[in-house]
Amino acid sequence: MIDVTHQIDAVRRAVGTREYKGGVARVVTLGQAYDATVDDVWDACTSAERIPRWFLPVSGDLRLGGTYQLEGNAGGTIERCEPPRSFAATWEYGGEVSWIEVRVTPEGGRTRLELEHIAHVDDERWARFGPGAVGVGWDLGLLGLAGHLGSPGGFLDPDESVAWMGSDEGRRFITLSSESWYEANVAAGEPEDGARGAANRTVAAYTGAEPE
Repeated sequence: MIDVTHQIDAVRRAVGTREYKGGVARVVTLGQAYDATVDDVWDACTSAERIPRWFLPVSGDLRLGGTYQLEGNAGGTIERCEPPRSFAATWEYGGEVSWIEVRVTPEGGRTRLELEHIAHVDDERWARFGPGAVGVGWDLGLLGLAGHLGSPGGFLDPDESVAWMGSDEGRRFITLSSESWYEANVAAGEPEDGARGAANRTVAAYTGAEPE
């Protein structure tokens, strides 16, 4: 059984901006420490055999300069790879390009995975959904990885994830994730009213509920 509260609390989240690829980009960052070695976490995140066991089926050439495609989701090009510590890739979906950077570091007998999703997002879209638009999806990914690596929090089978997201437990996870991204958004300087509206619309988008 998934411990929703434990998993939500285990993740650190931050929102910011940086100069990237010729413009000011929004940066959504999240990370979690796992009960696994650096090599094991790296392998779980880069092995074509293991990625489908906690995330999505993947195809392509998973090496520097190679391309990848996640089934029903994003694809892209691997732009940097420094095993077993970090890699960067484009994240191409719906005709748009953003970027991900992943870092794996030891932390007190455990291993921390940190992911940045970097995107040039116009102010109107950011105001509508805020960081939760991608943050909630990545929270679901870290939940799957926690189960795969045997860390506390539970296990989300990728084959059952859609049905689980529609369950009471899944909706609670999405709501708590969005609330955590609301808090990170406000901490980054977003006015509370705007951040609240974005968080509510994000929950509605993920669950199909009417936004409050």
